[in-house]
Parts: sequence; structure tokens; C-alpha cells
Amino acid sequence: MITLHHLNRSRSHRILWLLEEIGVDYDVKHYARDAKTSLAPPELLAIHPLGKSPMIEMDGRLITESAAIVEMLCTKHAPHMIPAHTSDAYIQHLELMHFAEGSAMTPILLNLYVGKLGDAGKPLHPRIQHQLDSHFGYMNDVLGDTGHYVLDDLSAVDIMLSFPAEIAMMQDRAADFPRLAQFVERIHARPAYQRATAKGAI
Repeated sequence: MITLHHLNRSRSHRILWLLEEIGVDYDVKHYARDAKTSLAPPELLAIHPLGKSPMIEMDGRLITESAAIVEMLCTKHAPHMIPAHTSDAYIQHLELMHFAEGSAMTPILLNLYVGKLGDAGKPLHPRIQHQLDSHFGYMNDVLGDTGHYVLDDLSAVDIMLSFPAEIAMMQDRAADFPRLAQFVERIHARPAYQRATAKGAI
């Protein structure tokens, strides 16, 4: 049995979605953000020193970090969602798996935190906005003609890039990045995604 430690309104949602897509048996332990601070609850610290979600327990081991979790789940339960290691597509897979957290999330988080500074953060907004435009634009442009990244069907990269793509839509950027908007629409229409959304709200 796989156990997902799931925090509401977090990047953990894409792991819940992946578990639904691959159709494995799993259990969910729900954690709620503090209503005032939006921080994760201290209960997560009892599981891992960083107290972050997502985390999964699989094969007697705790696994953290979204990309590592997606890679491990797909390797074991859905190898068709990862390109062959000898292919050029696998290099792109690695690039975009790391891009999702290592690059795309940086301006997103800066925008979130600097936005809380009010007037003190105003000098940083143009630079942050430029980076958001650059990263969202890249995601828009490298999306394949089939509406997926890397493979012609749903892949591990699609799972990872779903979160920053959704953030772009939450920022009302659909008109600026129409292909990215269509990607999000297709994701949200998938039955597995809808099941994950329902389970995540429990």
C-alpha cells in the first residue's frame, strides 16, 4: 500500500492525480493549512524534518520531493509515462522534470512572497513579472502538438508541469499563453484529475 501525506492547496495535488491515473491502491492522510498563516501544520514535521508535502510511503521508505515521487511512481507502476532511457526524449524528460521545480517555481514563489511586502516589494515586481512571462512562455512554446510534453500521451512531465501551468491560469494569463490554457483545460477534463480533486477536498 502506498500512503500519500497530502496537504490541501499544495503541489501534493498532482501526486494525488498521478495515483488516480495509474490506478494503484493507496491511502491518503490529509493535512490542512493553518487558516490564518496558510502554513503547513506541525504534524508534518513529525514525519520529515522539513515538514513539507507531498511525501509518500512506498515499499517501506519515505520519499519526498515532487519530481522524485513522480519518477518513482512512474518507474514502478507506469513505465509508459517515461521515455526510453536511450532516447532523446528522455533528455527532455529530465530537463523538464527539473525545470518544473528548479526553474518555474522560483518566480512563482517570489511573486507570492514579495506580494506580501506591499510597497516595500514594488521595486522587485518588474523583474519577477519578466521571469514569470519568460517561464510561462517557455512552457507554452515547448508543449507538443498532441497537447502533451515529451510524449504523445500523458507523461510524468505533464504531471509535474500541471502545477505551474495552473498557476499561470490563476493569474489570468490564458490570453497570453493559449496553448498552456488548453493544456490545463485538458488536464481538468480528465476523469482521474476530477477524482483526485474530489478526494483531495475530503
